[in-house]
Parts: sequence; structure tokens; C-alpha cells
Amino acid sequence: MRRVKGFGSGTVGCVAAALLLVTLSACQRDGSGSAANGDGNAQGNGSGGAAAASPSPVATFLAPGTCSSRGRTVFYQVSCRSERAAALVLSRYDGPQSQGPLCPERTDFVLHISARRPASDKTSRENGDGAVPQGYACMRNLEAPHPGDPGRGGGPRTIVGDCVRPSRQGEVKETACDGSGAHAPQFTVTAAVRTRATCPADTDLYVQLGGGAPVGCARRL
Repeated sequence: MRRVKGFGSGTVGCVAAALLLVTLSACQRDGSGSAANGDGNAQGNGSGGAAAASPSPVATFLAPGTCSSRGRTVFYQVSCRSERAAALVLSRYDGPQSQGPLCPERTDFVLHISARRPASDKTSRENGDGAVPQGYACMRNLEAPHPGDPGRGGGPRTIVGDCVRPSRQGEVKETACDGSGAHAPQFTVTAAVRTRATCPADTDLYVQLGGGAPVGCARRL
């Protein structure tokens, strides 16, 4: 179970990059989100902020298409053919996540990468010894489970097929649609649209999703 943050912020890994490894500095973070009933207005949080982060160059540490191992405290960049490979980088951006693009819909978790700028840098970024900018990598597990899949109750984004339950006023929390979470689901997101006016007639709740179709139309279960 995780709290849904208006534009899709959820489980996040924080890492510091050095010599082709990232050190986990925080395991998880819960986000808060907004929702409204059929008569209300949804409020946003800014995960897709105005100052967009720029895509990282191909040679960047944990570039899209590369893989990482996965541990409790350390993440290494490894060959995707390695038996240690556990997760694939779907996308990678420089800058803080709060000011950058949303991760792909089926992202399982996010790694936050701390900046590393050595005083004397005579090596290339490909070697992992040079400067590494602050950024974040959107990761998908190579094998199940996939908490970012629809209805699984996790991942950094809320997408069509996910289930939620009301939390405190104006907020909802995502939970597994099969009832395996700590709380039973009460609504399911049936569509993602640009405006509330285009939601289906049976919509009971509006949930902010972010992206090009920021309004989630949710129906009571």
C-alpha cells in the first residue's frame, strides 16, 4: 500500500553514485495526494513541475537500457546479462524528480542519484570515475513482482487499472485491487483523461495522475 501523490509519487530509492555503484541513503518515501468527489476539484502536487529535468546523455551512469543489481544498501550498475542484474533502467533524468518528467507508467521503483563532482576529474563519465550529476532513474524489476503494474498497489505512479481508498480529506491511498493489502480497495481508476468533463458518467471520484492525461476517473467498487 502507498499513498498516492497527486501527480504520482511513491516508493523511492535514494542513492549516491561513485565508481559505478550507488549507495542507498533512504529506502522508502510515502507521498500524499489529492482527490475529489463528483462535486469537488482535484488538487495537484507538482511532480511534473514547470522546470523540467533534461534527459541524460547515453554515457551517463545508469543510462536507459542498462541494468543494476539490487541490495538493501548498495546498487551496482551491471551488465543486463549478468546473473546479478535485477532491474532495468526505463528512463533516466538529470535534476530532482520534483522538477522533472514523470517516470513511465509501469515503473516499479525510482532511484535518486546524488551528485558527485570530484575536485580533479580526468576520466570520462563512462568509467564511473568522473562527475555524476544529481538525477533519478526509473526502474523496472527484471522479474516479478512488479508493483508498478495496474492494480498491484505500488510503484511511483497511479495509472488506469489501479485501486485506491480515501485517506484524510482530499487524499487517497493506492492499495492492491485483489485485497491483499492492509486495506480494502474502494475505487478503481477506469480512465485517464485531460479534463473532468470527459470522464465516464459513472465516475465517483477524480484522482490526479499527471502527464498528458492528468485526470483519473475512478468508479466505486
